[in-house]
Amino acid sequence: MTTVDEHLAAVLDQITPVREVTLPLAQAHGLVLTQDVTSPVDLPRFANSAMDGYAVRAADVAGASPESPKLVPVAGDIPAGDGEGHTLGEGMTWRIMTGAPMPEEADAIVKVEDTDGHSHEVLISASVEPGTHVRRAGEDVRAGERILSAGSRIGPAQVAVLASAGVAEVTVRDAVRVVVLSTGDELVPVGEPVGPGQIHDSNGPMLAALVRAAGHYTTHVGHLPDDEKSIKKELDHHLTSADLVITSGGVSKGAYDAVKAVLTGAGSMEFTEVDMQPGKPQGFGLLGRRKVPVFTLPGNPVSVLVSFEVFVRPALARLSEQRYEQVTVPAVVLSGWTSPAGRQQYHRVRLLRDVSGAYAAEPAGGPGSHLVAGLAVADGLAIVPAEESEVLTGSQVQVLPLRPLWEIEAELAQESATDQDGAEGAGSEAGRPRGRHRGAS
Repeated sequence: MTTVDEHLAAVLDQITPVREVTLPLAQAHGLVLTQDVTSPVDLPRFANSAMDGYAVRAADVAGASPESPKLVPVAGDIPAGDGEGHTLGEGMTWRIMTGAPMPEEADAIVKVEDTDGHSHEVLISASVEPGTHVRRAGEDVRAGERILSAGSRIGPAQVAVLASAGVAEVTVRDAVRVVVLSTGDELVPVGEPVGPGQIHDSNGPMLAALVRAAGHYTTHVGHLPDDEKSIKKELDHHLTSADLVITSGGVSKGAYDAVKAVLTGAGSMEFTEVDMQPGKPQGFGLLGRRKVPVFTLPGNPVSVLVSFEVFVRPALARLSEQRYEQVTVPAVVLSGWTSPAGRQQYHRVRLLRDVSGAYAAEPAGGPGSHLVAGLAVADGLAIVPAEESEVLTGSQVQVLPLRPLWEIEAELAQESATDQDGAEGAGSEAGRPRGRHRGAS
């Protein structure tokens, strides 16, 4: 059998990033720059006030103090957005708002808290040094300076920088368009009644949600019957527009595994057995004139989830040129389990806290790859190396989170606080571990 690392490497070796496009900034969130971006202007664009206060020559208010304030005439107001241009006369001041342009000849701002705030003549009770509370033109960025490098992913902070510089368009890797197809005559879309021997399709909605959570777009979620001609026609249709296709089911060794029958020998398609549990039967290849990556995943929901996290998510990152590295967290095992010898296992677990505050893990749901209830409470996948056949209580495993860690942390903190409140009111029960805050045995 092929190892997990070997299969992943074979997949990634065949994938090249999607097309480069130029998009309005408002449409580029989450995408990756393919070219450096330089600022067309200085930032700030002009010298402006960092405070509500009074624009002065520092020399004119030298020696001012609460005990010896200086009375200074006010030439007028300069609000933010004022474009008229003003000059500061000797011995005068302008009342100025935060962000408003500095008048010529002014070199400092006295904040309003160090004055009596009057609009015609103001008592200034503090001296200032030149440059105090002044944002100088270009002190952040100079025109022509690089503000973002190629390979940067455009998040909210990057949008702010680009918008501040007046960059209206950026060149990026286009959004990845994913088609999801579930296979099997027994499947019925959610919301429709099921007949004898039928089940609702859970793989399609789950894969669509996984694609969205990874920051990409599902353009179609559909169904393939167990009919080779229909499968070929449907796949050929989507290969004209999709950037990636994911199918689930129909790739094992059964008599009705039609996806495997249709795609064997097509393009660079290869079907292999990977030494992992769940997710042993895997298929991948480039199909069609556009050489679209196609993943054919197993049919059981847990196998689909694991296969996506291990193989599809890194492939989507490669397509979109996003940086990606699988991140795991160590956890102490609260209740051990067995693992099949020679296969790398991905075991659903809940994350808790042990008495030291570190992560602890306990199994979530039953061992079968068809059992979906455990997915709802699983925080991650404990990765058990192929050479290990038993996970002992008290040992340590690496856990691949299935949810953001901040979300898991918030839930653990809330449950810990609830346990604490319960313990304080429980008399003789105080101090006993409850909920998800456990001590390793």
